[in-house]
Amino acid sequence: MFSLKQNCWFIRKVVVWSAVSSIAWSVLLLPVTAAVFVLLSRFSLFHPIQWISECTSLLTASSSIFSLVVLCGVVLITGLFNLEFYTLVPSIPCSRMALLGTVLHPRQCVHSLVYCTMGMLVMWCASVTIGGRYSTLGIPCRQSESGEVVTCLNEYHLFLLLAGAFMGYSHSFLGVVQNMYYVSFQPIQQYKYPRFKGCLPMVVKCSVIQSLYSARNFAALYLFFGYAPKTWISSTLHLQIDSSLQPLDSLTGLLEFSLLYHLTISGTFLYFTWYLTVLLFRIYVTEAYSFPVQSTFTEDAEQCLPKVLAETNTLVMKFFALQDLALLSQHSLSRRLEVFSLSQPGGHPHNWNAISRECLSLLSELTQRLVAHQDAVASNGRVKSQSASSDTRSASLSSSVMSGTEDIAETPRLGVPLRTPGSVFKSSVGGVHSALTAPFTPDVDSPFSSPAIRRLVGQQEPLSPWFGTVQSPHIMRRGPKLWSASTESQSNGSPPASPATVPSPPAASEKPSFLAQWLQNRREQVKSFLAKRVLIVYLFNKLPEASSQALFADSQVHIWALQGLSHLVAASFSEDQFGVVQTTLPNILSCLVVLLEAVDRHFKLPHASSKPVRAVCRMGDSTYKTLRFALRAALKTAIYKITTTFGEHLNAVNISTEHRKRLQQFLEFKE
Repeated sequence: MFSLKQNCWFIRKVVVWSAVSSIAWSVLLLPVTAAVFVLLSRFSLFHPIQWISECTSLLTASSSIFSLVVLCGVVLITGLFNLEFYTLVPSIPCSRMALLGTVLHPRQCVHSLVYCTMGMLVMWCASVTIGGRYSTLGIPCRQSESGEVVTCLNEYHLFLLLAGAFMGYSHSFLGVVQNMYYVSFQPIQQYKYPRFKGCLPMVVKCSVIQSLYSARNFAALYLFFGYAPKTWISSTLHLQIDSSLQPLDSLTGLLEFSLLYHLTISGTFLYFTWYLTVLLFRIYVTEAYSFPVQSTFTEDAEQCLPKVLAETNTLVMKFFALQDLALLSQHSLSRRLEVFSLSQPGGHPHNWNAISRECLSLLSELTQRLVAHQDAVASNGRVKSQSASSDTRSASLSSSVMSGTEDIAETPRLGVPLRTPGSVFKSSVGGVHSALTAPFTPDVDSPFSSPAIRRLVGQQEPLSPWFGTVQSPHIMRRGPKLWSASTESQSNGSPPASPATVPSPPAASEKPSFLAQWLQNRREQVKSFLAKRVLIVYLFNKLPEASSQALFADSQVHIWALQGLSHLVAASFSEDQFGVVQTTLPNILSCLVVLLEAVDRHFKLPHASSKPVRAVCRMGDSTYKTLRFALRAALKTAIYKITTTFGEHLNAVNISTEHRKRLQQFLEFKE
């Protein structure tokens, strides 16, 4: 296991320096972006020479240089927020109430407040750059009776400042709704410059579209509520309102082409500055890192690939290690030979055992998670009861998958963390029963759960007709289930519960007190009352595809494990001189087949196979919505890779009859 010193080394060398490089490039590109904004803000079609001369003098002015320094500070803060808030496993709320709780979280409120402030700073720089009537907040408007000049409120400047605060909050809000802080690794590796050049038009398009949406929403908001902040700021700063000018909180004031044009251009500049920082951060932080497979020096042994794969405290290290494993298994012959090599002295395949153990542990963990989800959520509204048979089946599943060589069977492993709240660069350890599995289990205590679920899952009264295996004829007449605990127990030969086994009713002394019973009745009345309210049901109802998306939220590591394991097994057919892979080949094949069966059962659930709607243009990465399809494709590709390489030699592998029949379909290309 990595020490704290090794974790700090990796994060400092790989992650932090990547973030610093992205921030540096964002600052270097800022003068170019500012120059383009100046050209567009002072655009004059009929006076091109005057337009160019004004832009040149403005770019060299002291006010523009000061504005550029302020913008550099904004970019620096944006880059630091990227480093703190970005995650490799997206947070997927399974209900609208969960999404509302995420938006109203104190940490997110601080984030929104900071972005509102930065939005106002960017808009202040934009208004100073545009100049004219947008330059200052207070302007001289008229002379008083005593001959003094009265300072009035410049509503155009205030309008841009409030628009900047609104756009800053919109950016922070969309960061949560669209998972803008989710960093996904590209399936096809590209160099930084070609990837940046290919994504730049998309960033410009998203900036323009988001600026138009924000300008429309803010104009409508200012039309109805613009009088209140205008009056409050004028009274606070002791500025008067010039009644001779057309107010902007009216249709005639807002429907001015020049105002809307400058608002849209300034908003595009604001969003483009932030989106460009986001893009550069994603490009730099997902750049592939190559770990040595083995080292001749003892002090460098902790930095080798087998040791890094065993890391569970830092999720980003595991992502980089599995990405490197997938790449070396396909493109590096020399490093594959190091994986298949034997240790000297001793002649043990430590490298292969460590790598295969970690990959099988990840795949087994995903299989157990899918089985737990399928046990909790059954078709036709039925919920599978928690019995010892399911626990025994899960234990036998994990033991059958992980039973291979002695080295692998004796080493229990924890799965990869299922989710990383907050920053991915903080320590987080999770297992199969972590918080991510909560949306998949029925909430019996929820006031919105159906009575049938509470009867099947909750504690039942001994004299209740729902006790044991007795069910209503209305429930028995429902459609057939895909799988259930009853059919499984009958197939195993266990008899159903008999009436003789029903315990006697509790004694009178065991009855709850009057106060406890009264409180329980009031609680049930409140639950039933809230369950009939349309708004409450709308907020607490589960989103259709959210559970399936959250179940496969971290499936990128499983895809890399499948790719690395399958390519190494296929390469061992001609490159493994010592036969180290042959000892674990039955274990690998059984693991892949069991996972394929679990994935196939999952795609038979409602909404699991429906593909998400493609968004028009958004900077939030939505690839997590299709990870379940990518995993299924990678799993079948991995099995085909092995079967097409070994062919009929797989008949000599010691696996079960059911698994052999499934592999035979891959050999015959029927899958």
